[in-house]
Amino acid sequence: MPKKLSELIAHLPDVVRVTGDVEITAPVVEADADLQPGGVFVARPGRSSDGHDFIPRAIEKGAAAIVGERDIGDLSIPYVQVKNSQEATGFLAAAYHDFPSRKLVLIGVTGTDGKTTTSTLIHSILQVATEGKAGLISTVNAVLGDTVADTGLHVTTPGAPQVQELLARMVANGLTHCILEMTSHGLAQGRLNGVDIDVAVMTNVTHEHLDYHGLFEAYRAAKGRMFEMLKYSAPKPNQPKISIINNDDPNADFFAAFPADKVIRYAYHRQKDADLKIAKIMHDASWSIVFTQTYTGDALFGTQLVGEFNMMNALAAAATCLSLGVDLQSVSAGIAAVKAVPGRMERIDEGQNFTAIVDFAHTPNALENALKAAKSMLPEGKRLIAVFGSAGLRDREKRRMMAEVSARTADFTVLTAEDPRTESLDMILEAMVQGCISQGGVEGKTFIRVPDRGEALFRACQMAEAGDIVIACGKGHEQSMCFGTIEYPWDDRDGLRAALRGVPLRTLPTSEGLK
Repeated sequence: MPKKLSELIAHLPDVVRVTGDVEITAPVVEADADLQPGGVFVARPGRSSDGHDFIPRAIEKGAAAIVGERDIGDLSIPYVQVKNSQEATGFLAAAYHDFPSRKLVLIGVTGTDGKTTTSTLIHSILQVATEGKAGLISTVNAVLGDTVADTGLHVTTPGAPQVQELLARMVANGLTHCILEMTSHGLAQGRLNGVDIDVAVMTNVTHEHLDYHGLFEAYRAAKGRMFEMLKYSAPKPNQPKISIINNDDPNADFFAAFPADKVIRYAYHRQKDADLKIAKIMHDASWSIVFTQTYTGDALFGTQLVGEFNMMNALAAAATCLSLGVDLQSVSAGIAAVKAVPGRMERIDEGQNFTAIVDFAHTPNALENALKAAKSMLPEGKRLIAVFGSAGLRDREKRRMMAEVSARTADFTVLTAEDPRTESLDMILEAMVQGCISQGGVEGKTFIRVPDRGEALFRACQMAEAGDIVIACGKGHEQSMCFGTIEYPWDDRDGLRAALRGVPLRTLPTSEGLK
């Protein structure tokens, strides 16, 4: 439905200057390649380029109006100058789509680890409770009702125009609820502006993304922005604003201090003041039974996911849905229905006599959790062989930390590539080698470095014996790996399948000398 430019900018903070008004007949975009005639082009500074330089091209392609930060002279179309165009994009896109999040019960999920699994579990429960009227925007994909959309290669939170367009499609499809993963980058960059949330869920906050945020406090504050959004989000009939907080996390009090109608804490270890508590966990060959104490009564949930961290993810999902009035039976059914999450402790079976697993763990905390979960599955006397790397142009400190975790926890470590980007892979691996050595590791005996990831997986599988576990961490569901500035096709699950069949997957540039 067409709208006046003045209608859209009425929702913007910090408008500096406006030159004219016009009818907007196409979406708001921040890349001129996505522009449709009659749309709004938002020009914003970026790391490698400046959107203001593309204004002439946007006008040529039929932009009806431009929004930017520079004090630009007369243009042939209306221009809106704002203090921060990146922050403005979400509000503009939301206004264009009639604020779709206001027509949904919106659950935001943030945390260093566990976002996708927790979001998937919440979605599964709400699918039961609403008879299929729950949507999901996660790292893996966007579930929009009867259709599923890709959400990108290395981005958890899509850009602001994409978020609002996905939410609008959910409303058009008759959905009533949406679960939305919210990363620290997405929050800090304002990609979630214009999203009115009702429930804010925090899984944990540990060492990650300090390359971008600088200090841990800044990283934590970025995640806290989601809880601030509760205060500024539009009220909805009979829907209080709720915080769901992991009480085991040292930062629980920080997040609990943000205003909310209800603050609900869940815990396994720090149970004082917790509203939902894990009383006991029992395991058999394929199920974990979680006995819980909740404010609505005692309950038990069965899950096919493994690891204590996944029991906490399930508890977070239960706390979220119980807070929304979902009954315990639906909560239990929804949790039980999640047999696996793509790239999260996902088993790969090619008929081998040992266990092969792919997991997305790419932080020290997540890696430790994944390795401990795998250890708990090991038969007595068998070995855990871990394969992973650490990304280039990202937090450098975690390279050493992750290697230290594996040296302490796994029986054998294979260090390899993981999105080196424009950094030297050899230097990244050397930093990880030093981390292994600091924990008593000996190269060639307790760990090796194999730059090509296909070869690394092959070597790990070749050394595995009956009953062992090989776990490939860091890539999970992702479909590419970045060398230089190029994304090369890569899926750890395909790489592990090839290795299990005895033929290393040779699709990365590091394999060129091995072919």
